[in-house]
Order: sequence, then structure tokens, then C-alpha cells
Amino acid sequence: MPMQILINLLIGVVWMFLQDTWNVLTFFTGYLFGILVLFILRRYMPTKFYLETFFAVVKLFLVFIEQLFTSSVVVIRQITKPQLNISPGIFSLETELEGELEVSLLALLMNLTPGSVVIEVTPDNKKFFIHAMDIPAQKESIFRSKEIFEKAIKKVTRND
Repeated sequence: MPMQILINLLIGVVWMFLQDTWNVLTFFTGYLFGILVLFILRRYMPTKFYLETFFAVVKLFLVFIEQLFTSSVVVIRQITKPQLNISPGIFSLETELEGELEVSLLALLMNLTPGSVVIEVTPDNKKFFIHAMDIPAQKESIFRSKEIFEKAIKKVTRND
């Protein structure tokens, strides 16, 4: 993927030199032409097209923002009630992700959503221990969040 970005930048610079106009608009035109060339030649590249990975990262970020917003609303709704009626606890969560990068990314994303904290990851990176603010209310939503995050993380990190 980094090689594709460098090739695209090189095509943009060569385009700028061939046009004999050294400005940002000419470079941008060449860069877009380079994207088109790399898109046409993508089947001959050993890795997937780099804009696919870029869009997958943007989608992962948007999924995180959505999950952050919805879990924040749930937490705010719970703490603003006149009587705090929660039952905190710890439960385990299995993951399909492989590798330290994928597991760490999932743990960080789960930590950043309010109401749940990853306490520990097993040495084989297959199970999380999560503390939830309200087990009955949040356990199912944490499982859904995990599934959504796993799907988005796989699209970013895997070459499929």
C-alpha cells in the first residue's frame, strides 16, 4: 500500500512536469490521473487498492463515532435518573480477531465507548474481560458493538 501511494505521488509530479505548470491544481489533476491508472492496474498489484483501505478507515472512524454517541446517550440517561439503579459487573467476551494490532484496536475502541472498560485480554488474544456499568442493560449492546467493530477492523487490517 505505501508503494501505491508513492507511485501515485510520482505520477502527480511527473504530470506537473509534463504540463510545464507548477501549481497545486496541476499536481492534483495528475494525482487524480494516477488514481485512475492505479485503479486500472489494481489486479496486478500484490495488495489491495489503497483507497479501499482509506475508505475502510473512514468507515471505522464513523462507526466508532456512532457507537460513542449511542453509548453516551445510554450512560447519560442512566446517570440522570433520580435513583441510580445499576448493577455493575464483569463478563467475558470472545473475539474472532487475530494478531495484536486487531485485538488492541478492538480493546481501545471498546474502552473509549462509555459504560464499558476492557480490564484484561487473555494471553492468547481470544477473550476479553469487560467491566460494564449496568450488566443487564449493556451486555447485549456491548456484544453488538463488538460485532460491528470486528467487521470494520477486519476490513481495515486484512487484505481480503
